[in-house]
Amino acid sequence: MSAPTADGTGLFIGGTRESGQDVRTANVTAALAVANIVKTSLGPVGLDKMLVDDIGDVLITNDGATILAQLEVEHPAAKVLVDLAQLQDSEVGDGTTSVVIIASELLRRGNEMVKSGIHPTTIMAGFWLALKE
Repeated sequence: MSAPTADGTGLFIGGTRESGQDVRTANVTAALAVANIVKTSLGPVGLDKMLVDDIGDVLITNDGATILAQLEVEHPAAKVLVDLAQLQDSEVGDGTTSVVIIASELLRRGNEMVKSGIHPTTIMAGFWLALKE
């Protein structure tokens, strides 16, 4: 293991240092993965999910809050979406799947705009403006 150099490169304890667009893309990918899990269970014709826990118990549900509560999420960005769903469930009692899908789509579209050259601050200003409308 070598210490990082002045420009931030070099090996670190857990591997290499990543920053910028690579990290943004990884975060959005993790958020979309969580959203894709619950997306098909949305609505009155949503599909049921069969979940099997560590000891083999089977749970069949199409409730987004239940599905997300059973997931063992490690990625920090994906964990934020799971926490968002839990907060939505505790505050309102409904809409957990919708809130996860909307948040992941905002992240995906925001990442596309950053890739096309729009500054993240400008994107956030647009999101805040849309919130006020």
